[in-house]
Amino acid sequence: MNPAIPKTLQAVIEALGFLPGVGPRTAERYAYYLLRSDSAKTKGLADILAKLHENVHYCPQTFALIERGQKLSSLYTDPKRDKKVVAVVADPFDIVAIEKTGTFKGTYHVLGGLVSPIEGVGPQELHISELIKRLDEDKVKELILATNASVEGESTALLITQEVSKRPLKITRLARGLPVGVDLEYADQITLSRAFEGRQKV
Repeated sequence: MNPAIPKTLQAVIEALGFLPGVGPRTAERYAYYLLRSDSAKTKGLADILAKLHENVHYCPQTFALIERGQKLSSLYTDPKRDKKVVAVVADPFDIVAIEKTGTFKGTYHVLGGLVSPIEGVGPQELHISELIKRLDEDKVKELILATNASVEGESTALLITQEVSKRPLKITRLARGLPVGVDLEYADQITLSRAFEGRQKV
């Protein structure tokens, strides 16, 4: 405990330090910024955080984020959405990224992470069994594996492919390639391999 920092402020610094990507110095800056800010703003932030778990839930069908009072995600109940096409993503905010494109009109299924033995995340920790149940209930015709092009993302996609391979449905993977402006020498092996696999006729 640093004697130059009051205990309450130190507690705030430690709490902020639990956030991903926030190191000790950044946590100190955030805490001091909150201390210097108008107390009404700080209280407002505290009130919002206090209501976070109470008001935000997971859709029991898709595991997307929903507001308290909603039974199912509107991205699932919307009649304009095609329930027979399901995009499988790792996290709820992957849906936000896809929705910004305005091109996908199917539904989603959030796994709640990716298979990662190092972090102790196995298939049983993910919503894979619920996905398989949905395939039958909604008579899904196409399953789009929209996981990241990482080792964990590829492993998870392969696992799901193996789990559902006996079902009469089309399994697709999001196209992978080289981002604009990236030199070949800086591209990782997975991205470069996917770029070759997804090559098109000129």
